[in-house]
Order: sequence, then structure tokens, then C-alpha cells
Amino acid sequence: MERVLEHQAIIPFRKFNDGISRKALSKQVNFFNGRFVEKSVKHVMALLKNLKSNAEAKGLDTEKCQISHVATNKAVQGRRRTYRAHGRISPYLSSNCHVEFHVVEKSGDVARADKQ
Repeated sequence: MERVLEHQAIIPFRKFNDGISRKALSKQVNFFNGRFVEKSVKHVMALLKNLKSNAEAKGLDTEKCQISHVATNKAVQGRRRTYRAHGRISPYLSSNCHVEFHVVEKSGDVARADKQ
């Protein structure tokens, strides 16, 4: 993700990519459409930093923690208004989302009791 912020790597847009221009760095991911999604990467990095501090607060070993589940859900739209010509007003909506990470602490290998 740091490489995306430095414009050294690109995130491919394989779906919903109408109107996204081609980039030369897309050759690294074998797809021709992609973007440097800096704002999204910054938000995800902040969530991961928060996740690490929450794991430390719960008493988990952060070296053994592994993300087991990631879910993104639609949230309530933010409603604002924009002013148009001839005294009209149009909605100016923002599409928000909820992101959740589930983390588990992986234990070491456990030997079976019936096998020696």
C-alpha cells in the first residue's frame, strides 16, 4: 500500500471500470485499467493501525494475529445540497460505507493425541 502512495504500484480496476484510463504500470498486474487510490489506501492503513492498537489493548500478540474476515457494507448516505442555475437545488449525496476486520491469534501446531 505504501507503493501505491508513492505511485510505484497500481490497483487494477477489473470491474466497474468504465471511463478509467489506461496506465503504463498496469502491465505489472496484467490488466490495462487501474488507478492510484490514495484516499482509500490512507483510510485502510489508518484502520489497520487502529486494528493493531486494539489487538494490543486486548492482550493479543500482534505478531501472531491474522486477519480472518473483511466485510464492507453500505452505510447511510450523507445528504447535502448544491445550488443550480435558475434558483433550483439538487441533492449532493456521498456514498459512505462501513468496513470491519476480524482478527484471530494463530496458535502453533498442535500434535494429535492419537498419533505419536
